[in-house]
Parts: sequence; structure tokens; C-alpha cells
Amino acid sequence: MTTTEKVIGSSAVAEKADSSGLKPTRNDNLQQSDKRRALGRGLDSLLPGPRVVAGTAMAAMGAATAPAGLPDVQAAVRVPGDVIAQIALDQIDHNPYQTRTSFDQATLQELADSIRANGVVQPVVVRHSGDGRFVLILGERRCRASRLAGKTTVPAIVRTVSDEQAAEMTIVENLQRQDLNCLEQANAFARLSRDFGLTQEQIGQRTGCSRESVSNYMRLLKLPAVVQEYLAEGKLGFSEARVLLQLTDPSLIPGVAKQAIDAGFSVAQLTMVVNHHNFPPDAPAPPVRVVDPNVRAAEVELERSLGCKVRISDRKGKGHITIQYSSLEDFDRVVEMLGRK
Repeated sequence: MTTTEKVIGSSAVAEKADSSGLKPTRNDNLQQSDKRRALGRGLDSLLPGPRVVAGTAMAAMGAATAPAGLPDVQAAVRVPGDVIAQIALDQIDHNPYQTRTSFDQATLQELADSIRANGVVQPVVVRHSGDGRFVLILGERRCRASRLAGKTTVPAIVRTVSDEQAAEMTIVENLQRQDLNCLEQANAFARLSRDFGLTQEQIGQRTGCSRESVSNYMRLLKLPAVVQEYLAEGKLGFSEARVLLQLTDPSLIPGVAKQAIDAGFSVAQLTMVVNHHNFPPDAPAPPVRVVDPNVRAAEVELERSLGCKVRISDRKGKGHITIQYSSLEDFDRVVEMLGRK
């Protein structure tokens, strides 16, 4: 088989959602404004364009060639730049930063049929792990579908990146997909926080999401395990989960969640049920808070500056200011901001 050198641009690297007719579920993904803006530095900046490397061979894209060409692939790893090459599927290990847990078998089969007929059009992205093996960064579905199609190799770009860069690239790619459920998104953010010590502000900057969005998704991990299973299965969505978190008695969350699923509650109906539990009809109404307009204006200004709920108690020129934070990351961020002022 004749082999040729081939260089691909960075725009060809980012995985595109295939036209497999995925149907929307009740899972609420990131707001469209967040989805449409460039995600953090974007995959293009994380995947700078490859350069020509003399003497590196590449098998034709999509062909199921034998692993005999792997010495050339390994040679490509040792030089600067990126070259597309065929890599044996059995030499590509699972992505440890992949938070997607559900892959629709019907759409995978459709992709496999396309690969069988046309080959893999978009190369996967891997990094070298030593001993002639590679770790997948981007292209989980293409690898799975290639195996279904009977392929033994897959076109790939070998990339030299750190663990943190690999995790970030995987998560950014996942957030661009329409079928990622909200619990998978929450776990992706939590992984960045836990493994690399990133604050919610930093996670937002790197993924193109607002800090509030990151915080709201990570709060889903505080839900009981059974409710998280409902989210993973698509029985509940992001909006319903946020409403459930408003219950003042956490022990009620599983029961109310099950009630919402069985009755098919809308978000508005679920909100009414939650409010009924939080403020039962026989309970005294909470006292109305009378706030001086000047004090309220100061609260609004502080909330805008700090990104947190603020309450000011003032009596004859004396009082205290209460700042509410939702996590340790939030606390650290507020302390840092106050220290700079």
C-alpha cells in the first residue's frame, strides 16, 4: 500500500457531532449562550496546527491496515509537530478523564456503518504513554464505532500534552456535544477541581462557562445517589434538579423526585410542590423584611461585585454584613477579592 505524508490543520481535529439524528432528552445542557460562545481557550488553541515532519509515513485514512506501520508512528512522537498516522486500536488505552458514561448503541451502530463505508473522516487525538502504547484524548465514539465496523486501526494525531491539558481538552470536547447529560457535566467540572485544584472561577475561564453555571452543575453532586441515578438515566433534567436542591429538608428529596417522575411534573409544578414542603399552609408566613433603600442599594452593589448573596443588617448606623458562599472554592474566591480591595 502506498503511504504518503499528510498534514492536517487544527480545525480538522475538533470532533464534530455526527448527523446521527440524536433526539433531545429532558437533560438540560449548558445554556445556549454558554454553548455558542468559544469554550475557554477552545480546542483550536489547545490543538495548535501540526507541522510537516520529513520521512514520516502515513497509511491511507480509514484503511484497516496491520500494526506493522507503528514504528513510523512512534518516530513521529519524538519530533516536534503533529502527524496523522494509523494506530492499532488495541494499542490505544481508555481516556482516564472521560466522564461520559452513556453511549447510545443505535447511534454508535450508525456511525460504525458510516465508517465501514467511508472510513474515519475525523482523526482521533491521542498522546504517547510509553512502551509503544497511546492514551485516547479525543474520539471515544469514533474508536468504539471503528471496532464495531471491524477496523483494526484508526487515523490519529499524536499530541504531547500534560495530564491537565488532556483533561481540559476532553471536557471541552464533551461540553460541545448535545447529548452529554447534566450529571456527566457536573462530574467533568468536579474532576478538574479535584485532580488539578482549580477553583470554580478558573474552571469557568477554561471552559467558557460562567462561574455560576459551574457552581450550579457541581451542586448536583450533593443530591442523593438515587436522584443522581435519575439524572444519569435522563428521568430528571438540570432544571428539576436545581428545584429539588431548594428543599429545606434534604431527606425529602428522593421522595419528591420520584413523585415528579411518576406524575410527569413540569418544572413549574415541581416548584409548587417544593414550595409547599418549604412553606406548608399552616406554617406562619415569614416576616416581611423592611430594608432602607440606601441599604438595599449597597447590598445590590456588593452582590454584583462579589457574585454572592449579601445581607446588611443596619440599626442606627451599626450592624453587620453577611456574605453567603456556596462552596469552599466560593469562600476562597471572596476572601481573595476582599484582600485585593
